[in-house]
Amino acid sequence: MSGPAAGTAVAATTTDVVCLGESMVTFLPSQPGRLADVPSFGRGIGGAESNVACALAAAGHRAAWVGRVGADGFGDHLVETIASYGVDTSAVRRDPVRPTGIYFRTATDRGTDTHEVAYYRAGSAASAMSPANVPYEELFAGRILHLSGITAALSGDCLALLRELTAARPGRPLVSFDVNHRPHLWRGGDADASVLLELARRADLVFVGEDEAEEAWGIVGAEAIRAAVPEPSVLVVKRGSAGATVFASGLRPGPRSSNAGGAENAPGARSTEGGGAENAAGPRSSNAGGAEDTDTVTHVPALRVDVVAAVGAGDAFAAGFLSATLRGLPVRDRARHGHLMAAAVLTVPGDLTEPPARDHADRLVALDDDAWGTLRLGPGWTAADRASEEVRTP
Repeated sequence: MSGPAAGTAVAATTTDVVCLGESMVTFLPSQPGRLADVPSFGRGIGGAESNVACALAAAGHRAAWVGRVGADGFGDHLVETIASYGVDTSAVRRDPVRPTGIYFRTATDRGTDTHEVAYYRAGSAASAMSPANVPYEELFAGRILHLSGITAALSGDCLALLRELTAARPGRPLVSFDVNHRPHLWRGGDADASVLLELARRADLVFVGEDEAEEAWGIVGAEAIRAAVPEPSVLVVKRGSAGATVFASGLRPGPRSSNAGGAENAPGARSTEGGGAENAAGPRSSNAGGAEDTDTVTHVPALRVDVVAAVGAGDAFAAGFLSATLRGLPVRDRARHGHLMAAAVLTVPGDLTEPPARDHADRLVALDDDAWGTLRLGPGWTAADRASEEVRTP
């Protein structure tokens, strides 16, 4: 079957977020230096979408990861490790012919000239994902379907799959899309720029870095990015150490009201005068231009973090933002939860870590602007019992 049947009914949702994409076994260096000089590597896992699923599950949400791995030991390790975080992996498919992808990387920041990554993913099991071989019932069974531009770069079939999943149709869950521009994965030309822009404009919630928008689309500045991507109900422009700017249609940006249920701010919802949500778990309306809504623009400063390793922060931010979205929190708090989840990953060596306890994170998110601005987080901060233990003034 190529894609879900038109009008296919979605089963009762038992999952909060379904994440689809490639996960790989990653080999982390035992010491800094060039790949040629590193004597040994430790084994871990890596994959933007599975990272988000693991972080969400660790934060108490019902998360599922859908992917394709080889019928090999590395595939076994991936599925078992992701499942150990509490992620539902029952819809993962095993490929009897193609291998599980692996990669090696150096310990340096991805943004530096000395950073090296050696991928062995060409022809991987995940690159064979297509509209004909993925479990649509499982993909559409969650409140949110989270995708990224990395999958689109893996193969023509993978791109066809993302186009299928982002197509407007009755019963589609809210689609979250992280642009995740990776130039080295694309097959030449400028197809990556147009494809990523196309997919972003078809989604309901989009994450994009200010730097990657400039690199991929030649667009500079958050307002210009919003002008190029007007359709999503929520656009999150990540600005590195400057924080994040969120463009939201019909969502309250400020502190949460006394209506603790938060239903009016559920995923994809538009506020109504009476506080209800006519679209509580669905995508934005078919008026793609968004002219009926006026954006609320919210800038949320980043935290000061004593960085151990600058990897995995983007995935963690997305997980924190999605977690707060599922809880119906206002826009500012969603972005603050994203910053906190990113800080948790930045203060450990790998891509994944235990997130702060929910009440702990909520206390930090509730800080006033001055206190938030003086917050500094270092290794071990997520284990603190009280939020005040992490607050250190310069």
